[in-house]
Amino acid sequence: MHTTLLALDLGTTTGWALRDRTGRITSGTEAFKPRRFEGGGMRFLRFKHWLTELKAHADGIDTLVFEEVRRHASTDAAHVYGGFLATLTAWCEHHGIPYQGVPVGTIKKHATGRGNAGKDAVMAAVRARGHAPADDDEADALALLLWALELHDAAQED
Repeated sequence: MHTTLLALDLGTTTGWALRDRTGRITSGTEAFKPRRFEGGGMRFLRFKHWLTELKAHADGIDTLVFEEVRRHASTDAAHVYGGFLATLTAWCEHHGIPYQGVPVGTIKKHATGRGNAGKDAVMAAVRARGHAPADDDEADALALLLWALELHDAAQED
């Protein structure tokens, strides 16, 4: 029996990767674009609802890691990320799920050997490990999950 680990690449299109209790890894993306006639906070409520559904489907989440972004291309991107981060951390606290932010450079260095690797290099590295991400958001989540699994497995051996 394995611990359930969820990795998230937060954003309007959120990449996710999950290792369930059987050891199976699944991944994908979920879109949280604002909808017509929808209030500004609705995307975050939909995100929270999606997290709750994912937790139920996985029969619980033991640990959650997310990509910690420190620099954004625009003010809007920073605001959206901040909203997802606030929603995520409040949701984790409510459900008693430990969470950790992991810097982008750490994830890229683990996946490719270079902390400043581009999207294509991360996708290639994840594919070389036997996964088939549809886009860079899913690839980032898978790379983050692989980092967390290696860290978790090393801690189990100690």
